[in-house]
Amino acid sequence: MTTRQKVLLVLFIVLPLIAGIILSIIGTDSFGEKRNVFSGVGPKKIGLISLENVIMSSSDCVRQFKDFADDKSIAGILFHIDSPGGAVAPSQEIYEEVVKFKHTGKPIVVSMGNLAASGGYYAACPATKIFANPGTITGSIGVIFQFPQYFKLMDKVGVNMVTMKSGLYKDAGNPGREMTEDEKQLLQNLIDQTHEQFISAVAVSRHIPIDTLRNFADGRIFNGEQALEVNLVDTLGSYEDALAYLKHICKLPSDASVESGSSGAGNLKDLLTESLSNLFPMLKRAGVKPGVYFMTDLF
Repeated sequence: MTTRQKVLLVLFIVLPLIAGIILSIIGTDSFGEKRNVFSGVGPKKIGLISLENVIMSSSDCVRQFKDFADDKSIAGILFHIDSPGGAVAPSQEIYEEVVKFKHTGKPIVVSMGNLAASGGYYAACPATKIFANPGTITGSIGVIFQFPQYFKLMDKVGVNMVTMKSGLYKDAGNPGREMTEDEKQLLQNLIDQTHEQFISAVAVSRHIPIDTLRNFADGRIFNGEQALEVNLVDTLGSYEDALAYLKHICKLPSDASVESGSSGAGNLKDLLTESLSNLFPMLKRAGVKPGVYFMTDLF
């Protein structure tokens, strides 16, 4: 192989890598906004964080909030939510991170998409201002705990379950037998206490008297117009309306750039699972782990 051929071979390998790096720097996010990976450099800009699908983990979202809080070039955050809610603890952790971010003095504006309910609303409620589309499904201030019971089917096919346990309530919710009244009361008390945590968070964040809030914090859903009437959201408007408002209060020009928060790179299994769930939405619900949820049952 001649020297010229070697040089051409190296260029053939290296140039696509360089092009990929350049495109990743000047690329756009899913909303068509320009993205800049050089945080902390240049003029002030808006940070964009998206919360989508069932909330099973808070780590990615929390990391993005922390990164933007430390980034002096970020003037404020647009928090786009399109989620039916999810697990209780991750929803509460995202809520706490929104509260912490507000303490930095930077505004955070929520733009609700098609669905921002239950845990999705829990995460949204402390924001500086909440925008919802007229048809956005939101609210669903409630807690749900579901598990199957198949002991009748087991009886029919001659299958028996033997359980060894260390305490009276250790197997509460065992699908292989009828639940006792004491177990039902124990779990109901757990649900009620967790529901009170949700109600308290919304009452404090939205400045709604708690007795007023209890009248409709019963798991019911609202569209955007109905949510505005009961003060669950601040105004009706689109993603673009929320972005324009945020730029205005941050005293940024209309062409100020928007930087998407960096998501953790998923593995092949995560990518395949997400692709399949997008093709077959019913798989999303099937993959939800057992536990207590802030989640609307529409999903």
